[in-house]
Amino acid sequence: MSNILIIKHGSLGDIAQACGAIQDISENHKDDEVHLLTTKPYFDLFKKNPHISNVILDKRLPRFNLIYLYSLMKNIKKFKFSKVYDLQNSSRTSFYKKILFPKATKNTWSSTETTLPKGTTKEDFDKDSVLSRFDHQLKSSGINTNHTLNPDFSWSPSDISQIKNYHQLDKYIVLFPFCSPHLTSKKWPYYNELINLINEKYKNIYKVVIAPGPNEIKDAVNINALCILDNGKALDISQLAALIKYSSFVVANDTGPAHMTAHLGSKGIALFGSHTSPFKVSIERENFKAIQAPELSKLSAEKVFERMSEIIS
Repeated sequence: MSNILIIKHGSLGDIAQACGAIQDISENHKDDEVHLLTTKPYFDLFKKNPHISNVILDKRLPRFNLIYLYSLMKNIKKFKFSKVYDLQNSSRTSFYKKILFPKATKNTWSSTETTLPKGTTKEDFDKDSVLSRFDHQLKSSGINTNHTLNPDFSWSPSDISQIKNYHQLDKYIVLFPFCSPHLTSKKWPYYNELINLINEKYKNIYKVVIAPGPNEIKDAVNINALCILDNGKALDISQLAALIKYSSFVVANDTGPAHMTAHLGSKGIALFGSHTSPFKVSIERENFKAIQAPELSKLSAEKVFERMSEIIS
């Protein structure tokens, strides 16, 4: 039995996308111990993943923090990993490779860099969809990919029956109107207008709810929807996954919760501006679709409601 390492630091949407690749790696290493290196926000979440034996925390302190770097590398080396699957494919993980396996080929260290198709630049390769890139990387590393193109995030929800009972949630629609402060181009401005249409057309059939993150709770007062918290605190990722799983529909900006919805198999729509495309981020699924507009400010609430009405029934 060997030790196998998967690296996946984040972000939330990327975590949901990588579930299929992680499952395929695990199923191709049934006689091995599969470990995963991740960051603090996803450490407890990955402990629930049935395809992982052990989770290792990377605090991602600055590289010039030599004491931390030495400690992390020492911790990784003690497992004597026979193979590493780098699903993060970042400059940081490339740096780790130079320390741990400086001359490794794809037989030891699987990454975009070590499995890049011949005659293709990384810049051109990165134009392909996220899941297609994972699929190529793993196939080039000898992995049979049965799940990579169809990630399953259904292992992530926790029990939120108390929260649902407290808010009397039966049929409900979840909106995710927020985004990171530095990614305002992803923010659709007409959520309150959409809420008015939902309430007008569906009367009392659905409650409209939001589940703000820790830094979004103050802004939540500007959205005319029921704010779902856990004793005044933002839901954790597993609670959020459950809220999405049991919802009737989700409308979201191109953020982590949108990708969670897609790979939980729930119904919903993601709203895209020109920052990227639904194809590139591999978000569309059987129940989850996307609307793209050159400018999100020109995508009307009526258009979104019309698309939602087609899917929700």
